Amino acid sequence: MAWRTNLACLIKAGGRRRWFPVPEYSSLPPVLNNICSWRKSTAPEKLVASIAACDTDGKESRSALDRLFSPEQQASILQVLNTASGKELEAFRLLRGRKSVNIVEHRKKFGPFQSLENLIGVPLIQYKTAVEVCNSILCPENKRRKKSQEQWLLRKFIKPGVEKERLKAVNSIVSVVFGTRRIAWAHLDRRRTVLDWQQAECWKLTNKIYPTSFYLEEISSVISKMPKADLYILEKSGLSIQNTSLLPILLHFLIIEAILYALLNKTFAEDGQHRVLSIQRNAVGKHFDLMIGDTRTSGRELVKQLLSESVLKKQPRVFFPQDLIVQYRQKIVKSSYRIEELYDSLLQAVAFYELVFDRGSELTC
Repeated sequence: MAWRTNLACLIKAGGRRRWFPVPEYSSLPPVLNNICSWRKSTAPEKLVASIAACDTDGKESRSALDRLFSPEQQASILQVLNTASGKELEAFRLLRGRKSVNIVEHRKKFGPFQSLENLIGVPLIQYKTAVEVCNSILCPENKRRKKSQEQWLLRKFIKPGVEKERLKAVNSIVSVVFGTRRIAWAHLDRRRTVLDWQQAECWKLTNKIYPTSFYLEEISSVISKMPKADLYILEKSGLSIQNTSLLPILLHFLIIEAILYALLNKTFAEDGQHRVLSIQRNAVGKHFDLMIGDTRTSGRELVKQLLSESVLKKQPRVFFPQDLIVQYRQKIVKSSYRIEELYDSLLQAVAFYELVFDRGSELTC
């Protein structure tokens, strides 16, 4: 046929970017009338495939749209398309402006949408747009934005990364904070009930250089006192290596952190899943408004407030065992020195649940 001969000449003529006049033939498919240029990089088989895909007035893409979604999803999408007003449709970003008006007018003219492929018959909505519209109806923009924000929180506050499914299965965590003299830990379940909260004096950082075996012995004795939990959360220090005067303290923290990771992550070699995670110290400080500039202030008064609320409120932020509240309060009030690690271990556990665990559990779509 004449149009096949013309197409063959068009393909063989490739080599330089040129304009090729294509004569109008009565038997020439409409798609070829739109061809105006040919590039060397365009393969003939791709052009033939494009012609086949455009045949039969897009029927293939229409039926493909229905195959993308389950019957339940199709029913949900059609429910919105057939019942939502123009204003309600504009709540979806992709349907703002003329598209929402066109959908309403299409319903009035042709009746309710019987299948998703009918959406392609709406002016300004082609196959790709129809797919995006269907996805946005199943998972609205605000929910997708929330999901993105929550995933960002998981990546920002938890290191190494952990899946939200694992977080949902967590029954309790042990929050561990260590300093230059002591290690403190708080054991909380998912209801924010304090199961254990204490500290241990370990060492005093001086100009003396301790051997590695000393660190191992000291930390092992502390870990033997810690309760078992699904996850162990370590405080990640915000000390910068650029401040050379703090290098001895930074090295001290890194050694402790490495040993804690190794001793608490006992099953990592078996299943490759971390039981020990870390959370930035300043992230916890910002959550509780304890930051003044870049400096983290004491959490002592906040902990005292949490203890009081546990007695006075029906739904306190943290639940303390009634028989231990007095003991905990006396320890804080009567302490002649600041036991910041003890305060911070509790606040870190609460922040972990509030910033990450709750938000991760609410993820949808």
